Amino acid sequence: MSAAGEAGAEGDAATRSTRLRAYQEELQERMQAAQSGARLRVHQLGLAMGGRRWLLDLTEAGEIVAPGPLTPVPLTRPWYLGLANVRGALLGVIDLVRYLGEEAGTDAPAAGPARLVTFAPSLGFNCALLVDQVYGLRQPGAMQRKDGLLRDAEGHAWRPLSLAALVREERFLHVGRQDANN
Repeated sequence: MSAAGEAGAEGDAATRSTRLRAYQEELQERMQAAQSGARLRVHQLGLAMGGRRWLLDLTEAGEIVAPGPLTPVPLTRPWYLGLANVRGALLGVIDLVRYLGEEAGTDAPAAGPARLVTFAPSLGFNCALLVDQVYGLRQPGAMQRKDGLLRDAEGHAWRPLSLAALVREERFLHVGRQDANN
């Protein structure tokens, strides 16, 4: 690569890094405002998993990071993908679509880079979801409820997701296989 090409690539990386940092700071400010009870319009994080769109409450989300290598854990359920090291913390990585036993949907094609969305520390659970794409902030109040789902102005269906409810599910807490059929 030429020196000009390398400089351009470094500039692009710096620009992406700056945008990512600003995005994370905005998310952090909104999460702090939500936790302090400040009355802002309710925003949720839009995610794509398994070809479906999901809305996640910002107070339940931790960091959004690029997935690194996963270390498989033997004798675990198929939806438990393994362990990831995120800033020195070991997190169990979950494939939510497999956990729910759903087929992939068709509403949201996986077009973006995969990410790990960690659970908020307040949930007390060292876990992350492997997501196909992060859409950013969404405002459910601006969506219409139809067929039990929220629909945005473009007609995309969004499903609510509660990590707090997920970590209270007995089946979610037991990642070990009971027999060879699980």
